Amino acid sequence: MSTAPLDTLPDPVPDITPDTIDEGKRLVRLGGDTGLSLAERLSERFQRLTWRTPLHTLRLRGRYPLKLIAVPDDPIAGDVARGRALLDGRMSFRGETHALDALDFRHRDWGAPFATHVHSFAWLRDLSTVATRAGGAPIAEVITARWLHAYAETVDALAWAPDLWGRRVLYWTAHAPLILSSTDLVYRSSVLNTLARGARHLDRGADKAPAGVKRIAAWCGVVAAGLLIPGGDGRRAFGEAGLARAVAGGLHDDGGAVSRSPAQLLDTVDLLAMLRETYAARRLALPGPIAAALARAVPALLGTTHADRGLASWQGGGPITAAAVAAVVDATGIRTRPLRQARDWGYQRLAAGSAVLIVDAAPPPVARAVAAGCASTLAFELSDGPARLVVNCGGAQAGSATLPGALTAALRTTAAHSTLVVADSNSTAINADGTLGRGVGEVELSRQESEVASRLEASHDGYARRFGFVHRRQVQLAGDGRELRGEDALLPASRLRGGRRRRGSTAFVVRFHLGQGVQASPTADGQAALLRLPGHDPRGGALWQFRCRGGALAIDSSLWIDADGRAVPTQQLVVTGEAAAGGASVSWAFKRAI
Repeated sequence: MSTAPLDTLPDPVPDITPDTIDEGKRLVRLGGDTGLSLAERLSERFQRLTWRTPLHTLRLRGRYPLKLIAVPDDPIAGDVARGRALLDGRMSFRGETHALDALDFRHRDWGAPFATHVHSFAWLRDLSTVATRAGGAPIAEVITARWLHAYAETVDALAWAPDLWGRRVLYWTAHAPLILSSTDLVYRSSVLNTLARGARHLDRGADKAPAGVKRIAAWCGVVAAGLLIPGGDGRRAFGEAGLARAVAGGLHDDGGAVSRSPAQLLDTVDLLAMLRETYAARRLALPGPIAAALARAVPALLGTTHADRGLASWQGGGPITAAAVAAVVDATGIRTRPLRQARDWGYQRLAAGSAVLIVDAAPPPVARAVAAGCASTLAFELSDGPARLVVNCGGAQAGSATLPGALTAALRTTAAHSTLVVADSNSTAINADGTLGRGVGEVELSRQESEVASRLEASHDGYARRFGFVHRRQVQLAGDGRELRGEDALLPASRLRGGRRRRGSTAFVVRFHLGQGVQASPTADGQAALLRLPGHDPRGGALWQFRCRGGALAIDSSLWIDADGRAVPTQQLVVTGEAAAGGASVSWAFKRAI
C-alpha cells in the first residue's frame, strides 16, 4: 500500500460523452433568502380559519356514495415490523410508540412524524401487509371509528390539512376492505359520507397546500375521489388540471423535487404510483403529463442512490433502505438507469467499479420550497459496494422522536455534511425561524469523463460576502473506482460583487463523516488514516487509505442517522487549516488498498 504524498490533480481528462455540463455552467438560486411573505402567511392562516365557519360546513354538504366505483390495489408493500406491532396492539413510527387502546386522536403531544402517519392512515398499508382481511379489519375499523368520532364533523387544522386528506383518500380507497367490512351500517355510512366531505374540502383547498409534495398529495386525493366516488367526472377533470400544475411546480424539468430532498421525491413517486393504480382500477391510463413527470422522477430518484440502491442522506432525509426504494420504483412500472447529471435537481453521480460518488453541486432549495433545508452545497457521499465510506449525518427531517431539538437543528448545518466549513459558519445561513437565508446564491460547475476517470469541478459563493472566499472543490474518480482524489480550495473573492477583502488568516475545516461501522486508524506521520469498512469477514471489509496535504488531520467522533431515524455513533476525518488573504487549498485522496 503506497503512502506517497499526493500529487496535484492531473489535467482534465478528455470528454468523450455527449451528456456533459457546459464549461462554466452556473446554477443560480433565485429568491433564496425569501420565505413566504406576510401576506401569504396571513392568507394561509385565514384559509384555515374559514374551515370553522358555517359557510364552509355548508359547502361540505351533499350526497354521499353508497359504495365506491372500484377498489384499487396499493402497489407498495408496507413495513412488516410496524404491521406486526399493530397486530400486537401498538402503533409505532420513527421511535414513537403508543398503545392502540389508549390512542386518542385529540391528543396533541404526538411528534409531527407520528401524527402525520396516524392521520394520513398510511398505517393501513403496514397492517394489510401482515394481516388477512379477517384479522386486520377489526383493528382498522376501531382506529377509523375513533378518528371519525373526533373529526368526521369537526374540520380541524391538522386532521383536515389538504395534504393529509389527499393521502387519506388514497389509503381509504386502496384499503377499503379493511375499513368497510363492518356490518354496522351507521359506521359504513359515516366512512363514505366523510370521504365525500373530504373530497369537497379538497376541491377548495388542494391549491392552498404548500407547494411541492404536499400540494401534489392533495391533488392526488382530488383525482382519486373523482375516479372512485360516483358522479365524479367533473371533479376528475378539475383534479387532473390541478395535479398537472402541482407537479409542474413541485418537480424540475429533470425530474428532481424543487425541495432538493430525495426523501420527498421518493414520497412523490409513491403518491403517483398509487394514483396510477387508481386509474388502473377504472381501466384507464395515467394522463400524459403526469406519466411523463413520473418517468422523469424515477431516474432522478435513482441518481441519489448508492451502489446498494439505498437512498443517500440529503436535505434532511435519512438513508432509506434499498428494499423500500425498490418497492416504490417497482410500483411505477418504470425501468430506467440512475440520472447521472441533474442540472436543476443538482446532484451529480459518478460511478465506477464498485464505487458510487454523489455530490451536491447546486445551491440549496429556496426558503419557500422547503421548511427545513440544509446548508450542504459541495458535500458528497461515497460508497464502495454495500458499504458507505463517506456520508452526511442526515436525518434532520427523518430522525426519531427521541432526538433532541438542538441535535435536529445541528444536522442541518454545513458541519454535519462532508465538505469544507469556513470559520465554523454555514455556507448558507439557517434563520431563527428555520428557513434558509442568505449564502450560496450561485454554483459554477463543469464535468468531464473518459474511460480513465470522471472529474467534477464546482465552486460556490456562500462565503464570499462574509469572508471574501469562493469555495472550489475538485473531485476525480478513477475508472476502476478504486481511488477518489480531490482538492478543496478557498479562492479570493474580492473581485466579486459584494466580496470582502479580509486581512489576517481565516480558519477552515474539511470534514469527511465516515459511514456506520467504518473504523479509522491514524498513521504514524499524522497525515493519513487507514479505513476498514464493515464486512462479513471477521477481519472486516475492504481497506481504504486516506491521505491529505495542506492541513492537519485528526480523527474525531461523529454520528449518523440510520434508516430507523436513530443516531448511530460514527467517526469523522477532520482536516484543519488557515487561509491567508490569498487563499489556501487542501488536497486529499481515498484509495482502496484491499
